[in-house]
Amino acid sequence: MAQKQATRNSITLKGSTQIVTEFFNFAINSILYHRGIYPADDFHTVKKYGQPVLLTEDPNLEAYLSNILKQVEKWLMNKKINKLVLVVLNAASRVVLERWEFDIHITKPEIGEDGSVPAKPEKEIRAEIRAILKQIVGSNAYMPTLSDPCIFDILAYTEENAEVPVEEWRDTHGHLIEAGKTQTVKLKSFDTSLHRIDAMVAYRYEG
Repeated sequence: MAQKQATRNSITLKGSTQIVTEFFNFAINSILYHRGIYPADDFHTVKKYGQPVLLTEDPNLEAYLSNILKQVEKWLMNKKINKLVLVVLNAASRVVLERWEFDIHITKPEIGEDGSVPAKPEKEIRAEIRAILKQIVGSNAYMPTLSDPCIFDILAYTEENAEVPVEEWRDTHGHLIEAGKTQTVKLKSFDTSLHRIDAMVAYRYEG
């Protein structure tokens, strides 16, 4: 008997939001692991996007990221977030060493007669996400080694009218690296038909 698998032929805002939020979780974990922000022993390997990826086992970090991403998911659903940035700072001096930027764009796909949005094949989305994660892994080849203890912060760029939990988020500056002391590398992008994520990293370089 022939076996067939149903294919998804449309995507919802909720489905796209889940894909993007899940990507942010794996991307952040990958940066924290491969850039040595947290000890390697704090991570375990799972299979996602057709390749091994890393997730933290530190309960405090896990809870922190979960809380952040729940709010990011809400902003995505309400189309109120434009960018997510992971900033790496020297723990002692608070000097900004790296800025991992993920620009979030709401795309305008063609809408079918029934109001549905044609879905991009999941295989293509996974391949595009894989390419970004591989670039994060490969960043150690050209970025300076972080020899001193570092900390990180996450910045969200939202619309002015976005609802912000004031007890969890606060206004801050952009944690930019000074002009003349930064190198920038554009990373790959991915899109779901409803969201496009453009990635890049800027890092301090005074060589």
